[in-house]
Amino acid sequence: MADPRKIIVTHQATPLSGVITVPGDKSISHRAVLLAALAEGKSIIRNWLPAGDTLATLEVVRALGVPVEIQKRSAHSWELRIEGRGLRGLRRPNAPLDCRNAGTAIRLLAGVMAGQSFPSVLDGSEQLRKRPMGRVTEPLRLMGADIKSEGGFAPLSLRPAALHGIEYTMPVPSAQVKSAILLAGLYTNHVVRVHQPGPARDHTERLLVAMGTIINTQDGWVTLGEAPLGGRRLLPLDMTVPGDFSSAAFPLVAATIVPHSRITIRQVGVNATRTGLLEILRAMGANVTIANQQVTGGELIADLSVEFNELHPTDVGGPTVVRAIDEFPIWAVAATQAAGAGTVRDAAELRVKEVDRIAVLAGELRRLGGQMDEHADGFTVHGPQQLRGAGVDSHDDHRLGMALAVAGLAAEGTTLVHDAACMADSFPGFVETMRQLGAAIEWVDAG
Repeated sequence: MADPRKIIVTHQATPLSGVITVPGDKSISHRAVLLAALAEGKSIIRNWLPAGDTLATLEVVRALGVPVEIQKRSAHSWELRIEGRGLRGLRRPNAPLDCRNAGTAIRLLAGVMAGQSFPSVLDGSEQLRKRPMGRVTEPLRLMGADIKSEGGFAPLSLRPAALHGIEYTMPVPSAQVKSAILLAGLYTNHVVRVHQPGPARDHTERLLVAMGTIINTQDGWVTLGEAPLGGRRLLPLDMTVPGDFSSAAFPLVAATIVPHSRITIRQVGVNATRTGLLEILRAMGANVTIANQQVTGGELIADLSVEFNELHPTDVGGPTVVRAIDEFPIWAVAATQAAGAGTVRDAAELRVKEVDRIAVLAGELRRLGGQMDEHADGFTVHGPQQLRGAGVDSHDDHRLGMALAVAGLAAEGTTLVHDAACMADSFPGFVETMRQLGAAIEWVDAG
């Protein structure tokens, strides 16, 4: 758990301006270090995100006997050189593998460890132990995995088993479930097919293709074909991790709601499976432009520029939800400044994140004078609202904490975000980055 004594103090902001970058993409950083460990040879990964969750994956990889050399290019950007051990070259760990708070780490690792020749245990924090794992363990068991959970939750205990191919339709779109199945599929010689009923992040597929694996995507099906003669092998990576769109979302929304603001965020990943919030904000009237598009490591990056504009409400549901699932806390803050009521539906997944993000966010926004109604699978935010500074709490959820800090920039008076150290789980340097734009925000220690 993060240090609960750390507090962020924000004040109603003057216009934000400037050019910034954000740390490397969290989802890609998880996957790049894990897949590099399974490659044959040395991988180089630049702009890797050294955040709480990704560091958990890095330490797990090291515990499995994979050498990692670290060069710290900045406080928020590392270069990793990873000596991959191949799919069959991992070492049996001498203790349970600690995934800390990282749901991505434990679910992707479940796919990898299901194919190993030695037993393992995947565990994490008390917060992680509350997150459902059945959506991953069920299809892995259908592939022949010997995996046990504690009533559908971590810790997960895995024993060696012969895996086979599968044709599996996910009940709901999930990049983590899809990735776990594909990673387990690397340990079979058979075809593995996963049907996704809507768009989900495709970073795993892109990395596997960059490493020499043939992945076919058609009509919602993602297919890993039969193993070639001699078995499956992964080539090393040489890549730069794009800036994290989920991190960029916070300064993006801040500039959208603080009058007369104009900022640019450089080299942000704009993979279409991740940019649902961008489309939602534009539909609300946000003035966002995209420039300087490039491709790195199979991923599209671009510069995002945004300036303040009046917002109007919109309703969000269907396929867009999965493409914006991590951004709904900060979208709710934007919605408080829109001229009317905006609703999110089809987003029950928010209730099983680090916390119940619907219930907790509703409670914390009310402390700031906001009005948010809960629904079973979403919520409605009523605007426009003049927020008022108050004491709020992140509940050890990084995205909620940063969303509340941005809300403080639009609130009259002073806002204190308690239990704020957890923001380093995904966006180390959040406060410093916002200060570069002129935001009235600072760290204090409650002692």
